[in-house]
Amino acid sequence: MKRRIVAHQVADQLFAAEAAIDSALSAVAALTAMLPAARIDANLSAIVGQNVIDRSTETIAALAQARRGIVETHRELHEVQHQIGLGAIALGGVDKPEEEMPRPGGRLRMAASVRRREAA
Repeated sequence: MKRRIVAHQVADQLFAAEAAIDSALSAVAALTAMLPAARIDANLSAIVGQNVIDRSTETIAALAQARRGIVETHRELHEVQHQIGLGAIALGGVDKPEEEMPRPGGRLRMAASVRRREAA
């Protein structure tokens, strides 16, 4: 019974961490999206604030990596759940796809390599 209680506490904290990362990612993405419009509205040169856009997009990438990390943590906790004999207990109400999570790279990596070739 104690394992079940602890598992629920861990699951609650995991879901809170996932929601916090998603919220931060959404907020930084909204900020980043607003920056070019703010520059145009203020009638400023494109040079002004470029470092701000660079940092905010780097932050989005870092948060995306953090999100990937918490998703992998979730998957590994699911394995631990089965290892300690709690496999039949549903912890959380969010639908999860059966397929594997895509690994880093994919289209973003491909797009970056295309851009490098075009620049050369």
